[in-house]
Amino acid sequence: MGLFSGLLGNAGVVEPEELNEKYSNLLCDNESVELGFKLIRDLFIFTNKRLILINKQGVTGKKREYLSIGYKSISRFSIETSGHFDLDAELKIWISSEDEPSIVKKFNSSVNIYDLQKVLAQHVL
Repeated sequence: MGLFSGLLGNAGVVEPEELNEKYSNLLCDNESVELGFKLIRDLFIFTNKRLILINKQGVTGKKREYLSIGYKSISRFSIETSGHFDLDAELKIWISSEDEPSIVKKFNSSVNIYDLQKVLAQHVL
């Protein structure tokens, strides 16, 4: 992911093997990372059991918040593809029966937004 895309808030792909190794202490038995994305300092990881959001806080980023969302809690989601002038795609996720999306993330062109929605659809539907 380029610095410019990162500064604009667009997420880039992180290899699942790297995330499985680095965050193995967060994963339960028989859980593995399917997709991962980095957004400046933050990460969001799609496993075969849940969605994990990692929010690095503070100047050094040593303090972290780990938010775990079971796929059964996701009531709906939407994707918006990139266009000619709008170069980023967008993912919105609603938790339970909320009116507004709980999670909104933008992705740069290196992310295939259709693959992302396919993983969500397989786990949520």
